[in-house]
Amino acid sequence: MSEQKRIYLDYAATSPLLDVARNACLEGFAHWANPSSPHADGRAAQRMLENARTRLKTVLDWDGDVIFTSGASESIAIALGHSKPAIQFVSPVEHDVVLRHAGNASPIAVDLNGLVVPMKLNHMLKGAEAPALIVVQSVNNETGVMQDMAAISKIVADRGGVLFADCSQSAGKMPLPDADMIAIAAHKFGGPPGVGALLVKDLRMLEPKGGQEHGYRSGTQNLPFIMAMVAALEAPANWAGRATELRTHLDNAIKNKGGVVIAEKAARIATIASYQMPGVAAHTQLIKFDMAGFSISAGSACSSGTLKPSHVLEAMGIDEKTAGEVIRVSIGRDTTRSQVYEFVEKWQMIFDDANRT
Repeated sequence: MSEQKRIYLDYAATSPLLDVARNACLEGFAHWANPSSPHADGRAAQRMLENARTRLKTVLDWDGDVIFTSGASESIAIALGHSKPAIQFVSPVEHDVVLRHAGNASPIAVDLNGLVVPMKLNHMLKGAEAPALIVVQSVNNETGVMQDMAAISKIVADRGGVLFADCSQSAGKMPLPDADMIAIAAHKFGGPPGVGALLVKDLRMLEPKGGQEHGYRSGTQNLPFIMAMVAALEAPANWAGRATELRTHLDNAIKNKGGVVIAEKAARIATIASYQMPGVAAHTQLIKFDMAGFSISAGSACSSGTLKPSHVLEAMGIDEKTAGEVIRVSIGRDTTRSQVYEFVEKWQMIFDDANRT
């Protein structure tokens, strides 16, 4: 397969920049003044920035505040590092960056699908000495499992806590959960990398520690990328049904060929799935798929190069050997049926070759 015909199935890592986002970015570059500058050029840039903020809130149906950031990682750092509740509870299946910032946070119990157990969460919060920050990812970046955010949100609200949801994998694809703070990343839904936002219901939940963005974030706002992010969110997302059809075909085909669908019984977003190829190490699969022209990953793209066991699969009770045979396939608005069929054919070839040796 030539370089021009590579099949990209790693949209959970990053997605191609949409044309509308590229055009919006170029428009932003034409207005290069600093939005914080008091002169006429700066004021014009500030108006464009605030227009983008209003549009983002409209498209996401968000009635709180918006802090523009350099991406989900910075949004997470602000939410966990600047939130006023000192007590924190974090699910063990969060993205690596959350766990790095969580410090001594208490782990929230999850079941064999990686789902937060509402009854246990309620018990933990009941015993907390003060209002707590609860951190739960809406859609898992490795397995695609969707948390029951409605149930979690109700428990947190009843216990007087603050709910922070990492919505990097769900924003732009499904409605936002009822959370107090939400992180989004533009490059997950067709915007550019290096820009995102922290959505906050009430800024009083955070300690102000910056010079820009209402005093909650330092650094000149990246107006061109912010405009591109909003344009990507506003682009019609009419491919959800096709994504569901493709993921269902993938699941059935992998099972029929001797593979295992991770968290098959759980509700999962249509764009992400993890599969075990019994007896074949994930890094071997990655090499063979890459040589054949397929771009996939093993677990999170941010940690897949380390070859360390997935903490997500470990938290789900999956043994290290099995976890070491799991790859992630993620699809996007450009994925076609023929690409999925070709992937399944290659999956079968790799599996058969391993069983012949």
